[in-house]
Amino acid sequence: MAPIALTLMRLARRTGFVAVLAMLCSAWVSAQIGRIPEGFTPLFNGKDLTGWHISRINHHGTTGNWHVANGVLVGQQNPIGEGGILLTDKKYKDFELYLEIKPDWGCDGGVFLRSTEGGAAYQINIMIDKQQTGGAGVGDLIGEKVRVDKGARTPWQKVWKKDDWNSLRVRMTGDVPHITLWMNGEQMWDVTEETNALIGDATDGRIALQVHWSVADMPSWRPNGAHRFRNIAIREIQ
Repeated sequence: MAPIALTLMRLARRTGFVAVLAMLCSAWVSAQIGRIPEGFTPLFNGKDLTGWHISRINHHGTTGNWHVANGVLVGQQNPIGEGGILLTDKKYKDFELYLEIKPDWGCDGGVFLRSTEGGAAYQINIMIDKQQTGGAGVGDLIGEKVRVDKGARTPWQKVWKKDDWNSLRVRMTGDVPHITLWMNGEQMWDVTEETNALIGDATDGRIALQVHWSVADMPSWRPNGAHRFRNIAIREIQ
């Protein structure tokens, strides 16, 4: 018998069905990380930046170091203190986005939804608090150069795996957006905004990945730090 089956049987005898079910769910979620969900179209080919471009007008910087290493999309500051955003060439309106992230602790960034070329967007935050206080978390819904009505806060500490790959899945629909976030397969929040916050009442935009700028008195990025992305994929909703 396989080792995992023996482990589950022994656990069932000691703690009962609920514990076994919880372990099975955890094992299932872990198995999903590292693979694109069925029905999704890859946005990143694992080789180069085809389908993406660097913004030349973003206020976080225009010279960020975006490159591919061992099949992983890596974002770093270049030079130190200078960040920026990497955008899809195509715009999207209603969609589900899936990606896996492995950010260095202490590096601020985000995933932008319906972004303009300059980076005005709904943002899924990827800030990892340096002091591990939870004051700045992963998965919070905020506005980047726009003001959201509600936003959302994420109990990310419950499911986050430090220094490992974590999955984000976000669903966005509607002219006035209804947005839902799952982290490592667990729903974090579900929010319907009151109004459309985007410039000019736009209802579509690009997917963007952000490397935050930093200065000495605003240490939002650690030296030689990086955000890493893989298995970036989208499913458009008609």
